[in-house]
Amino acid sequence: MEQTPDAEVEAGSRTYFIVGLGNPGLRYEQTPHNMGFMVLDRLAERNGIRIKSNEGVTLTGTGKIRGRDVILAKPQTFMNRSGASAKAVMQNRRLSHKDLVLVYDDIDLPWTALRIKKKGSAGGHNGVKSVIAEMRTDWFARVRIGIRPDHEIEDTAQYVLAPLERALKEDLDEMLTYAAEAVESIVAEGAIKSMTRFNRRARGLKDEEE
Repeated sequence: MEQTPDAEVEAGSRTYFIVGLGNPGLRYEQTPHNMGFMVLDRLAERNGIRIKSNEGVTLTGTGKIRGRDVILAKPQTFMNRSGASAKAVMQNRRLSHKDLVLVYDDIDLPWTALRIKKKGSAGGHNGVKSVIAEMRTDWFARVRIGIRPDHEIEDTAQYVLAPLERALKEDLDEMLTYAAEAVESIVAEGAIKSMTRFNRRARGLKDEEE
């Protein structure tokens, strides 16, 4: 199952497949678990891409970011089936895990923190578990967006599926733009350089989250 990572492919020689994780439906739109969807929407807005095409059970939009070819994708299955939806599009487009950039919420990181990684475990995230299982590797770029509030959470499952707290919404616009810029940097410069520029513990800090 395990595959070794390839040297970072020069950005201009590939199509980046950028997948945001979330749950479909109006009731989940402004929930912490849908940060991946929200970042994809911000990317689409910033780069003039319409995420409107139906490819199986995935909404996709094709365009360019920083002059590079990209496909933005929002699986329309629920979170624990995200991998199957993404894999179907990848097979149809003849893409591989080397082209994937996965964007998702991370309860282990504090709100406004962001972490870019080239590989790693699912960390208990069902959507990431599904992607790893379908890709049969954990070697793909990911952008983890911190959603942990500054207070104790009694029920994590309830928290991630409930509307964002008012205090968090104050930072939401900045966070979405920052995460979108991080993805754009990965497309233009690769994940390794982008880690140095965008990994941060919390808003306003550039130190990498441990």
